[in-house]
Amino acid sequence: MQSTFLAWMFRMPLIKRWALMFCVKPENVAEHSHQVAIVAHLLAVIKNKKFAGNVNVDKVATVALYHEASETRFGDIVSPTKYANPEIAREFKKIEYLAERQCLESLPEEFQDTFADIIVQDNVEPHYKEIVKAADILVAYIKALDELNHQNHEFDHVKERLELKLATLKTQMPEVDYFMTTFIKSCSATVDKLSEVHIKK
Repeated sequence: MQSTFLAWMFRMPLIKRWALMFCVKPENVAEHSHQVAIVAHLLAVIKNKKFAGNVNVDKVATVALYHEASETRFGDIVSPTKYANPEIAREFKKIEYLAERQCLESLPEEFQDTFADIIVQDNVEPHYKEIVKAADILVAYIKALDELNHQNHEFDHVKERLELKLATLKTQMPEVDYFMTTFIKSCSATVDKLSEVHIKK
């Protein structure tokens, strides 16, 4: 029997993010998930190496890769809609859970136990979910900085909102503070500037 799991996952590039906003650089869910996986993996490494953490960095990256799997079914629901009020947020969480279950059940049954705590977000262990959520916010913040760097002021309020979230995260997760100090500034550099830094080294 044919599984439709991979076919659903490969639809991620078709799902556009930031649907209510003008973007200088359009973004899709596949690109976003890849970036979140990179940042989450890096956060986990920082946590382990610098702050006495003990998390499985590969598991963190894998959870991040699949953290938007539900959107292959119902698309990207923008934050102003999803969190318009607590009741709407609860209903959207139910829809996301249903979509995650459908993704899981599209796998051959013998593989579903392996993916159950990766795709279904309610099953993800809290310490993994915390790192992936922080990575998600950081990637959105880097996106906002990039759009603002191209004079797209649609993202002014996004930057302000995310800076408030990041200020809280930095007090709770020292790896986030370290990440921002070490990596954020260069994300807005041109390729020439990046090459200059490499040459100087």
